[in-house]
Amino acid sequence: MRVNEKYASLPTEEKGIHIINIRAIEDIGYIQHESTLLNSLCQDPDANCKYGLYFRDGKRKVDYILVYHYKKSSVSRTLARRIHHNDSSARSIKQDQPLPGKGGHLEMGESEPHMDYHEDDKRFRREEYEGNLMEAGLELERDEDTKIHGVGFVKIHAPWNVLCREAEFLKLKMPTKKVYQINQGHGLLKKINSVIQKITEPIQPKVAEHKPQTMKRLSYPFSREKQHLFDLSDKESFFDSKTRSTIVYEILKRTTCTKAKYSMGKGEGRQTDTTLLNKRWKCGKYGITSLLANGVYSAAYPLHDGDYEGENVELNDRKLLCEEWASYGVFYKYQPIDLVRKYFGEKIGLYFAWLGVYTQMLIPASIVGVIVFLYGCATVNDNIPSKEMCDERNNITMCPLCDKTCSYWNMSSACATARASHLFDNPATVFFSVFMALWAATFMEHWKRKQMRLNYRWDLTGFEEEEEAVKAHPRAEYEAKVLEKSLRKEYIRKKKRRHLPEETANKWRQRVKTVMAGVKLTDKEKLTWKDRFPAYLTNFVGIIFMIGLTFAIVFGVIIYRISTAAALAISSTNSGRSSVRVTVTATAVIINLVVIIILDEVYGCIARWLTQIEVPKTDKNFEERLIFKAFLLKFVNAYTPIFYVAFFKGRFVGRPGDYVYIFHSFRMEECAPGGCLMELCIQLSIIMLGKQLIQNNLFEIGIPKMKKLIRYIKLKRQRPLDHEEHMKKKQRYEVDYNLEPFAGLTPEYMEMIIQFGFVTLFVASFPLAPLFALLNNIIEIRLDAKKFVTELRRPVAVRAKDIGIWYNILRAVGKLAVIINAFVISFTSDFIPRLVYLYMYSENGTMHGFVNHTLSYFNVTDFQEGTAPNDQMGPDHKVHICRYKDYREPPWSENKYDISKDFWAVLAARLAFVIVFQNLVMFMSDFVDWIIPDIPKDISQQIHKEKVLMVEVFMKEEQGKLQMLETWKEKSMKKGENCNNHSPKLSRTGSMSSHHSYNIDV
Repeated sequence: MRVNEKYASLPTEEKGIHIINIRAIEDIGYIQHESTLLNSLCQDPDANCKYGLYFRDGKRKVDYILVYHYKKSSVSRTLARRIHHNDSSARSIKQDQPLPGKGGHLEMGESEPHMDYHEDDKRFRREEYEGNLMEAGLELERDEDTKIHGVGFVKIHAPWNVLCREAEFLKLKMPTKKVYQINQGHGLLKKINSVIQKITEPIQPKVAEHKPQTMKRLSYPFSREKQHLFDLSDKESFFDSKTRSTIVYEILKRTTCTKAKYSMGKGEGRQTDTTLLNKRWKCGKYGITSLLANGVYSAAYPLHDGDYEGENVELNDRKLLCEEWASYGVFYKYQPIDLVRKYFGEKIGLYFAWLGVYTQMLIPASIVGVIVFLYGCATVNDNIPSKEMCDERNNITMCPLCDKTCSYWNMSSACATARASHLFDNPATVFFSVFMALWAATFMEHWKRKQMRLNYRWDLTGFEEEEEAVKAHPRAEYEAKVLEKSLRKEYIRKKKRRHLPEETANKWRQRVKTVMAGVKLTDKEKLTWKDRFPAYLTNFVGIIFMIGLTFAIVFGVIIYRISTAAALAISSTNSGRSSVRVTVTATAVIINLVVIIILDEVYGCIARWLTQIEVPKTDKNFEERLIFKAFLLKFVNAYTPIFYVAFFKGRFVGRPGDYVYIFHSFRMEECAPGGCLMELCIQLSIIMLGKQLIQNNLFEIGIPKMKKLIRYIKLKRQRPLDHEEHMKKKQRYEVDYNLEPFAGLTPEYMEMIIQFGFVTLFVASFPLAPLFALLNNIIEIRLDAKKFVTELRRPVAVRAKDIGIWYNILRAVGKLAVIINAFVISFTSDFIPRLVYLYMYSENGTMHGFVNHTLSYFNVTDFQEGTAPNDQMGPDHKVHICRYKDYREPPWSENKYDISKDFWAVLAARLAFVIVFQNLVMFMSDFVDWIIPDIPKDISQQIHKEKVLMVEVFMKEEQGKLQMLETWKEKSMKKGENCNNHSPKLSRTGSMSSHHSYNIDV
């Protein structure tokens, strides 16, 4: 039998009586024989509490777990084994506890001569904190005899009166007895909905919460005075496990601890007085968050509902989620979002709902993208510019790509690149860019409507006031910083006033008074911009440095590309020379991918550190600032190499005879004759696919598995337990303790937002991006689901009515995508030069002669000294004129090699296209935003109906009260008339009975 100390307490003002601790009576020995008999009849005592889901009595449910580490001496471990075998001896030892719930090892520890004062201080803080939790009405039970040695667990249960009190304080909306019918539509709309439901029935999850509802209970913020309005037929299930854990967590956050044993001690403890006094006040106002940060407790989490695998496992929400949601075999089904919300809370439910809507919206985008790609494949043989480039009869000799080592080359050698470029650089990509801009606007509107439906179904329509209250709650670190500031001011003030010598005996009393005054000062003090200026400066310098580091790495990759291209050009084999571009591009992209993955992890840690030193006031401010910094750094990290290829490569190379050099030795690299769009497509596809495959999937699968393996190896290395201890089944809280802690939704959102950027920002160069994103997300949903259900501790449910700052980031990315795609089409692709040639320079209205029009002439005698190629194309082929891609005057012109008029015509057309495209698409997106209402009509009607029904309920209640008062008045008047017909003595007696009758009526 495990060693447990149970203690349950309710506020004395609510109970009104003193409760005798029955377990304490057992410890004395009065009911020793009866308990021994019960223990002998019980085969498995852990089965009574469902292996940790309930207290040892099997009746009170465990709502929350606190975990702490303690140092267990060899004497106490021997004692624990003796207790395990002999329960009666354990009870004789556990006596005279100064605080309830103290483990046996603590008493033994007090008798030891050498004591770790910090550990002792943590123990006293735990005792005081748990005592304060008991005063708040919570019931606690301690368990230290677990399979994890040195780790203790405190089980917390919230009784009914505490749940009611906190639900009223938190304004939780709970279902009332009033039930009303949901409008299902009429006529044709109703028939269409029924047909859709029948068609989609095979892909619906087999979950009760997912079935379409025709009736809904009216919800209202819980009130103890209006308990008669709510359906309290089953009090055990009225507050579900998610709500119970949320309520307990709120109590844990606001419960304080203020004592430390050695803050005023003597001897060795006195030497650490200042440190302990400072630590003591770090938990003075904000409870569990600071206790976790200071190591008083090592973990705090709610329990999962039970096991999710096994033959004899009872059906629970976790097992249901594992079967119908967290399984790759149900990838084709809808998500049971209502069950996800019921188990994990609204914030996580909204994330998976948003991810599901995003994945659904990728289906039409993927179909259109595949059609655009197939159009490019079908028309590649009819593309005149690529035909001209592949025609060897043209015999166009191109200028060398590097100095000295590179020789002249024929344009026909770039035939494969030109044909591949047409797959992504064709008129259909312009249409696809417009389509994706409208798609992004439609997706945002569709999500807003879906979000409103979820708010209605989850009773979040009136959540604004509660959300503001949560925002205003200060963070633990902010309160500590304010307290430090107030104490510093108080110390300076006291130092100035000190003109008389202070008595030695009063030093400690004065210090405590100063600290107490500092606590009161925290209500008046606040952090100003002057206090945060060093942090702001560090943030600015740090972010600039990180962005500069990213640029430096990209610049280093550029140097690598240039030097590698020059080195491969020296190759004596023709195959090595022909594959220079492919080799350089592929290796450079892989280097970029590895650097991006490494810097992503580094930037995430740096962003968190920069946000922590800012000390934001509230959790919402902290989260928003962290998201902004992390997104900025990761956005720059992921897209800088792509921006370089799209907008900078080949723009500043100069011309033959006057090239631009880096460090006077490296010549800037040029685009291929077919343009840089194909290289941009390769860069985008490899980074996107590699990032999704390695970072999003392999890391999410591999890292948890690796951590699990490391924990298993550590447990195997521990000393072996006895057979009886080894055969014991682990308690639920022990199993959950070995799971990974929940780290928030920021990494999950971040990877999806970066993917959304890949899908929208450069979609003109890679129409297949939505398809690859769709395939990734189908796996990502089930992977995240499996991680939440099986790999992570159960997170505390957080109420939220939207996805927060992520929506604004999505809108910003959508707007930026319009601008970037406009520039990609006009400046990176050859779409605009083709239009200009077709309508201004073509002699027969076709694209014949376009390639020759885009190439300029260069006389090889004008090469700078030492830059001409060492070898010619062949002994019989002497080159006098070579070609290069640019709009410049020929060498026989008066202004040779100057920019020609064609260049300015094409530039004007490009700028005009950017302006027209941007404004037209922006207008169309805003029109879509305006024409689609944010709130569906049926939902607005249902919300209005709920308000009317709630008014009717209260009107009926008031009418009932008035009828009771009128009835009472009539009865009192009749009794008064009867009293007038009797003697004074009887009248007095009648008056008393009338008063008694009134009490009974009421």
